[in-house]
Amino acid sequence: MENYKKTKIGEKPCPLPFVDLPPDIIEMKVKDGSKIRNPMGYAISKMELDLVQQILLTGSGKAVSKTITCVEIMKQRLRELHQITKVLFKQIEEIWEPIVPKASLDDLTVKRNIPEICILLGKDALDPQEPGYQALGS
Repeated sequence: MENYKKTKIGEKPCPLPFVDLPPDIIEMKVKDGSKIRNPMGYAISKMELDLVQQILLTGSGKAVSKTITCVEIMKQRLRELHQITKVLFKQIEEIWEPIVPKASLDDLTVKRNIPEICILLGKDALDPQEPGYQALGS
C-alpha cells in the first residue's frame, strides 16, 4: 500500500434499525472526537425538561465505546430510562490510486465493514419483546 494513496471514501447509507420513531425524537451522532460533556449536556437537559420522551444515540467505529459511555451517564442521571440496543455494520468503500500513474498499477477498491451501535432511550416503556431491550435499572 506504500505505492498508493487514498483518494475517495464512500459510505453506504444504513437505515436506522428502529421503526415508528416519534417525530420529536432527538438523534445524536456521537463522533470519536466528541467531548462527552457536549452531547450529554444537550441530551440530559432535553430529557429533564420533558421536551422529548425518547432519544437515539448512534456511534460507529471508534465512537462505539464513547456512545455507550454517554448512555450510561444518562442512565445514572435520569434513573427511569428504558433502553433498546442494536448493533449493526455499515459498509465503507475506499478508492486507492497509485502514487505514480505510470507505474502500471490499477486502482484498488477496498470495502470495509465498520461496527455501529444504535441505542434508543425512552422515558416511557419500550417494547420488552424487542431484542436488545433493557428494563429500568439494568
